[in-house]
Amino acid sequence: MQRLMRFLGLWNIHKPSRGFHSASGYLHCQVLSEVGAPRWNDYDVPKEFNFASDVLDYWTQMEKEGKRGPNPALWWVNNEGDELKWSFSELTDLSRRTANVFTQICGLQQGDHLAVVLPRVPEWWLVTIGCMRTGIVFVPGTMQLKTKDLLYRLQVSKAKGIITTDTLAPEVDSLASKCPTLKTKLLVSDHSCQGWLDLRSLIKSASPDHTCIKSKTLDPMAIFFTSGTTGFPKMAKHNHGFALRSSFPSSRKFLQLKTSDIFWCLSDTGWILAVFGCILEPWTAGATLFVHHMPQFDPKVAEQMFFKYPITQCLAVSTIYRMILQHASTSLRFPTLEHCATGGEALLPEEQEEWRRKTGLLLHEVYGQSEAGMCCSTLRGMKIKPGSMGKSMSPFDVQIIDDKGNSLPFNTEGNIGIRIKPTKPIGFFMGYENNPAKTAEVECGDFYNTGDRATMDEEGYFWFLGRNDDIINASGNRIGPSEVENALSEHPAVAESAVVSSPDPIRREVVKAFIVLTPEFLSHDRDQLIKELQQHVKSVTAPYKYPRKVEFVSELPKTINGKIKRSELRKKEYGQM
Repeated sequence: MQRLMRFLGLWNIHKPSRGFHSASGYLHCQVLSEVGAPRWNDYDVPKEFNFASDVLDYWTQMEKEGKRGPNPALWWVNNEGDELKWSFSELTDLSRRTANVFTQICGLQQGDHLAVVLPRVPEWWLVTIGCMRTGIVFVPGTMQLKTKDLLYRLQVSKAKGIITTDTLAPEVDSLASKCPTLKTKLLVSDHSCQGWLDLRSLIKSASPDHTCIKSKTLDPMAIFFTSGTTGFPKMAKHNHGFALRSSFPSSRKFLQLKTSDIFWCLSDTGWILAVFGCILEPWTAGATLFVHHMPQFDPKVAEQMFFKYPITQCLAVSTIYRMILQHASTSLRFPTLEHCATGGEALLPEEQEEWRRKTGLLLHEVYGQSEAGMCCSTLRGMKIKPGSMGKSMSPFDVQIIDDKGNSLPFNTEGNIGIRIKPTKPIGFFMGYENNPAKTAEVECGDFYNTGDRATMDEEGYFWFLGRNDDIINASGNRIGPSEVENALSEHPAVAESAVVSSPDPIRREVVKAFIVLTPEFLSHDRDQLIKELQQHVKSVTAPYKYPRKVEFVSELPKTINGKIKRSELRKKEYGQM
């Protein structure tokens, strides 16, 4: 209890008094004249841009001038009934303090890399904005990372610091000696840990006076780790143009958020969608971001939130909506919800119809990658074609291309390509950090080849077909099979393995492992061995990567030169043989 009260007191988190106003009543009393969000022309890119000073501080000024209503900028809740509400003014003050902690206490400088591995705690927002203010490149990671994942990310990113919780602090301590660049360890916790700086206390005592750097639009801002079919995840490096893009008129058409909106994005903080949906989109519009701490997604809790709080818009992967439907009570007519968007994986037309029938709302699909952010979408107000992921989003020119970079005719299967020549569109990644060969590999003529297959109809709508590579998309998490295969190979029972996607009624795709056993394990109980192998994978890599399905085989299909034919196994799983 003392730890909880220390946390609550530090950030002015409180228990709400006697329930809430009805959701509809809350919005009714918040009707205000709209103040326009700061905008830039789609193609007239400014030389300098910084989201913290140009957008966040703009809304702080609007608050001071009485031109923005009383709705908070951040509205954070948890399962214990605690609440935190920060205005833009408070976000500005606290993120400036955080910036001073980074530069004055930790000695971090513009261009340094800072690993940020935090759950949905308020500090995640202070850290990311603080990094923008100082020019420190933040490198997000999911809390599901294990020791090997952390070691790889810290080593290849050459991170000079890490911010995490006491859950992962022991893991970091065990590998710190192998990370020569790691100098600073910041802890977000209710208690101290030897060798770690207490971020909350440092923020509280830091000065609120800070001058934001004048960052160039093309200066680096963040690094997002991607998944690959071979080797380890790559580092997609983005500049401040990624944040600028949310201010373009074309991008504002996506959700059409207003200052009166309460927006909920249910992304894990380790992914690019969190930066896009939990920072850039809502706060560019001056809207309220709603956050539920929710360490593990619970569809019943999500349903309760839509009824309890005045949430007007939602962005989540398709699995979230699917699970809500499957665990739904009799009514899903949420009183204030007006618009829903979904991405991360393909949506079935029948799922679209079921959501419409039960909620009265349509699901608007979007498509993107760590390299490009959102590049296709069904804009709010645009005609929805069930099963389509919408049209190309400006400033991106998205086409269906062949393997040489030639645009293909309508309704012809090919690769999804984004035009990057003669000029890269703003918001597109700078390249794979320290890996020019991989960067060159994805260039295809005048296009970036996403590796995904699709068709485009005569109206410009894209229809997703699958992936060129072997990436598995499980509940919106992109998983490289080699990562799972490498984990399995460390178990003495595994002689060989091949990992592919397998159809699943809830997650659409799950990880399936085909395993050839070593002789000494052939007589072991198979059910028990499956459980042991699944637990082993969970223990050495992020738990979401573990194989939910396991099949033991005598041999794996291979090419004449000995390469495993994953495509053959995948066809078997989807009944195509």
